Amino acid sequence: MTAVRTDANQLWARLPSHLGARFRPYAGRLAREVVHEIQRSVPAYARPLRGKFGQVLVGGVERAIVHCFDSVGNPQVSSQEWTAWFRYVGRVEFTEGRTTESMQTAVRVGARAAWRNLSKAGRELGIPPEVLLLTAEAIFAYVDELCRVAVEGYADAQRRAEAGGGRQRAELLRLILADPPSPTESIEAQAMAADWPLPAQAAMIALAEDTPAPHAPDCLTDGGCVLAADPDRAVRLLGRSLARPLALAVGPTVPLSQARQSLKLARRAVALAKRGVIDGPIVRCDDHLLTLLCHADEFLLDELGRRSLAPFDDLTAKQRERLKATLLAWLDTRGGVNDIAARLSVHPQTVRYRMHQIDQLVGDRIHDPVRRLELEIALRHR
Repeated sequence: MTAVRTDANQLWARLPSHLGARFRPYAGRLAREVVHEIQRSVPAYARPLRGKFGQVLVGGVERAIVHCFDSVGNPQVSSQEWTAWFRYVGRVEFTEGRTTESMQTAVRVGARAAWRNLSKAGRELGIPPEVLLLTAEAIFAYVDELCRVAVEGYADAQRRAEAGGGRQRAELLRLILADPPSPTESIEAQAMAADWPLPAQAAMIALAEDTPAPHAPDCLTDGGCVLAADPDRAVRLLGRSLARPLALAVGPTVPLSQARQSLKLARRAVALAKRGVIDGPIVRCDDHLLTLLCHADEFLLDELGRRSLAPFDDLTAKQRERLKATLLAWLDTRGGVNDIAARLSVHPQTVRYRMHQIDQLVGDRIHDPVRRLELEIALRHR
C-alpha cells in the first residue's frame, strides 16, 4: 500500500520541528485522557478494555498520537503503516458490530480531548498562540483523514461479508431446491452458516429476464428465482422493475420442503405469461391454478384438444370460430339463449341455429359431464 500525502501531513510538517520532541513526554497521559473521554462519551465504547476491543482502541489512539508527533516538522514522514493500521481498525469495527457513525464520533471526541490536553501542555511550555492554532488545525485535518481511511476499511469488510453471506445464502437456496431433496440436517446447518432463520413456509418467485432480484433480509436469491418468507413484501421491493409486460410470477406459499414445487409452478406461469395465456406483469399462481393445471402437460392438452374438437375440422375457418365461440358461451352461461346472444352480440335466433349445428356435430357429448369438461378445456386452450 502506498503512502498517502494529506493536508494533515502538510500542516504537521509546517510546525517547528522541535515541537514534536517537546510534546512527546505528554504522549502517554494524552492517550489515557483520549481513551477515557471516548469511553465516557460514546456508549458503543463504554466497555472493559479487553481483547481485540482494548487492543484496537488503545493501540489506535497511541498510534495516532505517535504518528502526529513524528510528523511535526517532517514532510517526509511515511503514512503507509498508519494507513494500513486504520484500515484494519475500520475492518475490526465492522466485525465487532459497531457502526461507522459511532466510530467517527469516537474519533472526533478523541480529537477534542487531544486538543484540550495539547493546548494546556502548549501553554505550560510557553508555545506561541499562533503555533498552537496551527496545531489545532493539523489535529482536525488529521481526524478527517483518519475517519476517511477507517471508513474505507469498514466498507471493505462490509463488502466482503456481504459477498460471503451471499454465497452462503445461495448455497442454502440450492439445498432447499435440490432434487432429490437434501437432508433436513444439511439445510439446517447451512442456514446457521448463512445466518438465515428458516421459515416454516415460503413462496418461490420466478423472475422474467432482466428483472433484478430484491435485496431483503428475509429473501434467498439466486439467478432467476427468489425464496421469500413474505412474498408480498418481496413483490413491493420489486415495484420499480414492473414497468414491462411481465416481470415475475409468485408461486404458492408452501412448507419449505415443497419450495421446489412452488418454483416449478411459478416458472410455468412465467412461460404462459410470455405466450399471453396469463396476463402480467405480476402473476400470482394462486389466481390461475386451473390454467396452470391444464398446461401441466402440453402434449396431453394438445391431444385432448385435437380429439375433442375433431367434429369441427371439416368446417371453414370462419364457421369453426363462430361455432366454437358459441359453444364456449353456452358452456359459460349454462345454456341461456338470451345470455349467449348478449355475449356474442347476435340475435337469439342466430344462437338457436348455431346450437342446432353444434348438436349435430358433437351429438350426445355435449350432455355428458366428462366430455363437456373436455370440450371446455379444449376450447379455452384454443
